[in-house]
Amino acid sequence: MTPTAPTKPATIGAPVPSALPTPIEPDAAKGKRFVLGVSGASGAAYALRLLELMLQGGAEVHLVVTEYGRRLLFDEAGITHLDFANLCPTITDARVAQRLVIHPNKDVGAVIASGSFLHHGMAVLPCSSSALGYMATGSGSNLLCRAAMVTLKERRPLIVCHRETPLNLIDIENMQRLTLAGAIVCPTNPGFYLKPTSVEEIVDFMVGKVLDLLKVEHGLKIRWEQAGD
Repeated sequence: MTPTAPTKPATIGAPVPSALPTPIEPDAAKGKRFVLGVSGASGAAYALRLLELMLQGGAEVHLVVTEYGRRLLFDEAGITHLDFANLCPTITDARVAQRLVIHPNKDVGAVIASGSFLHHGMAVLPCSSSALGYMATGSGSNLLCRAAMVTLKERRPLIVCHRETPLNLIDIENMQRLTLAGAIVCPTNPGFYLKPTSVEEIVDFMVGKVLDLLKVEHGLKIRWEQAGD
């Protein structure tokens, strides 16, 4: 598939009711800017929920999706076009679209590939073993890899949410290399102490962890002290 160019605000289609309410404080991320990378490991729901909450919290989000990430979004979420309407159908405020910028993965000259582009952190969610490898070695000739390398060299938070299992020695060594370089490896391993009763609650548990690591306030129930509520 041919990568799309950065989008302008799109017309919103018919809203789809959320499976869960959006428990995030208004403007909790207002004025912040994040980069979100999506690669080809299973877990489209994680990426879409994180994108939704960051935008609804007031953040500006720069999104880059690999070719296999596009396949993932199609296979697991039925998304055929990378635009605001398809990625965020639950958001009914068209003004929010102005804070979503979508970059083609092959455009290594995009702004997020430059250290002079200021942002508050990058998450790769989900992260495949392939993406883990080229980030760990700096060998990927794509925008997701370049944006991650820039995030590391500028000493900004890089949250790598590896999803594949089991791990082989190459995966483990790549995780070590990224950790030593300053990244935080945050595998998508949800806890069950809050006794989730839906897939959405499991997704929110992991998304809440990523928001914590990016220092974005939220109201998602992921705290141990809430287990008895």
